[in-house]
Amino acid sequence: MNQRVCRLCQAPLTESFADLGMSPLSNAFLTADQLSAMERFYPLHAWVCGSCFLVQLEEFERPQQIFGDYAYFSSYSDTWLAHCQAYAHMAIERFGLGRSSQVVEIASNDGYLLQYFHSAGIAVLGVEPAANVAEVARAKGIPTNVCFLGADTARALASRGVMADLLVANNVFAHVPNLNDFTQGLRILLAPQGVLTLEFPHLLRLMQENQFDTIYHEHFSYFSLRVARAVLASQGLAVFDVEELPTHGGSLRVYACRAEAAAKRMTATPDVLVAREGAAGLDQLTAYSRFAEQVRATKRALLRFLLEAHEQGKRVVGYGAPAKGNTLLNYCGIRSDLLDYTVDRSPHKQGKFLPGTHIPIYPPERILETRPDYVLILPWNLQQEVLAQMRAVREWGGRFVVPIPRVEVLA
Repeated sequence: MNQRVCRLCQAPLTESFADLGMSPLSNAFLTADQLSAMERFYPLHAWVCGSCFLVQLEEFERPQQIFGDYAYFSSYSDTWLAHCQAYAHMAIERFGLGRSSQVVEIASNDGYLLQYFHSAGIAVLGVEPAANVAEVARAKGIPTNVCFLGADTARALASRGVMADLLVANNVFAHVPNLNDFTQGLRILLAPQGVLTLEFPHLLRLMQENQFDTIYHEHFSYFSLRVARAVLASQGLAVFDVEELPTHGGSLRVYACRAEAAAKRMTATPDVLVAREGAAGLDQLTAYSRFAEQVRATKRALLRFLLEAHEQGKRVVGYGAPAKGNTLLNYCGIRSDLLDYTVDRSPHKQGKFLPGTHIPIYPPERILETRPDYVLILPWNLQQEVLAQMRAVREWGGRFVVPIPRVEVLA
């Protein structure tokens, strides 16, 4: 067997962070005629590099297989759309973007973000590897290139005059197995005075709030600011500012630029946050080794709740079919004997079955028809949105449950 090595610094990987057993790809939803066929399961085991402290999964499936035909469409979350609209307004004002500017987004999905720049009269370009999702963006008038970003594709785009005054990479940094090639591509596309912003879940919040279900095969890496800054610096990019965001259970928005343009933009915020990460132990292996027991405790608590509800004759269903929910359900071994079904707003998921667990996915109206006793909110990071959309559940005495950071029946 080949030795596991860190994808950033190439040091041997020997320190376990969280072993979640065997799991299928989290967005490999099944049709009814696929239920009897063999499913591929892969180890879902996160490791932490003892040298640079990058938390990471091994690469078992190529990104082309995971993202070539994608089931996730960003525009089905009202909360996320509001977040993106606010970002666009902020960026236009802060960086003085106008009709002579160019905004490029990497992993632009269905045009969920670029639509706000486009409507402001700013030239936009999406770079999206999933052809089915890119087609939806194009139908909105968002020009979109179907490709994976790396140094070669970035050079090809730059040769056609693509040079980003604002380069956006939301929730994609974790999705690339070749970090150095991807980051080199970002630098190539960035105009000399351009700004790069990246958003990604913050490893500190993942650890402090037990968000182990955000570990899945699409996410090859999990970042602290300390590590993300090192990745960017290795390719000549400097972090000059950072914001902490509530999205995805706690994310960072990192602002970066070419290193030679950083001096006049630099703030103290990145150093302050890196110091806070150090105080929490993210520069020592001890903090990482404690995480595994938190994960096991959550599994026991969720199974205890579901078993007790079942024994009391209560009916439990799910809300949402997010990737994080598939990690949780497969790790805990929960199937339709304990969770009758789940629902999702996306028509691209309705009528299909969750990978591994084979739990059926219905439209949200199914909950109103069947009136269950409990609704388990699988996208717990969107619980306020779900509670507002499904407030009728309380009319028959139904209650909502969140699994993370701990199993809790909401009042």
